[in-house]
Amino acid sequence: MRKFLITCLVTIAIVACKDEPKTVVSVDTETITNHKEKDTLPKDIIIEPIKKSVKQIKQELAEQGFKTLDYVDEKTKDTVLMQQYFMAFLKRGAIRGQNEEEAAELQKLHMAHLKKMYDLGYADISGPFGDDGAIRGITIYNVPTLKIADSLANSDPMVIAGRLEIEIHPWWAGKGLPLR
Repeated sequence: MRKFLITCLVTIAIVACKDEPKTVVSVDTETITNHKEKDTLPKDIIIEPIKKSVKQIKQELAEQGFKTLDYVDEKTKDTVLMQQYFMAFLKRGAIRGQNEEEAAELQKLHMAHLKKMYDLGYADISGPFGDDGAIRGITIYNVPTLKIADSLANSDPMVIAGRLEIEIHPWWAGKGLPLR
């Protein structure tokens, strides 16, 4: 039984050394000692992801060139980490005379561009507005500088064609906080 326990711990240590997200394994030692099946782990093992500290996340972001700030939430006493993002407003451009076929092709290329930005991790969220106003939509860029965000936004085929124009502003949001 002792060999089984040592084998399990060595296996867990080897798996934990991979570049995948780390996990904490919480096991009642009596469960392993009394576990009868040798090829399986006991069912009451609790696996929880290891969370990085705010300090670790802040350091990693700083190393990548991102601006951050943090504060203590008075109610929860938790440290909240804020990161600077860049919000690109996609505005109605001056060149809107494309025919229906050209406009449809530009829209297809525009959507492919936005998907690529998302897939590469440069944009966190994009979408059109629900009215027919001058501001057509937004993209929130998760990049360290305004220059990079501007370059990515202006490489959109709709912008290149003049159908859309870009206006970018720095924007601060809580790192990792979900939309509700």
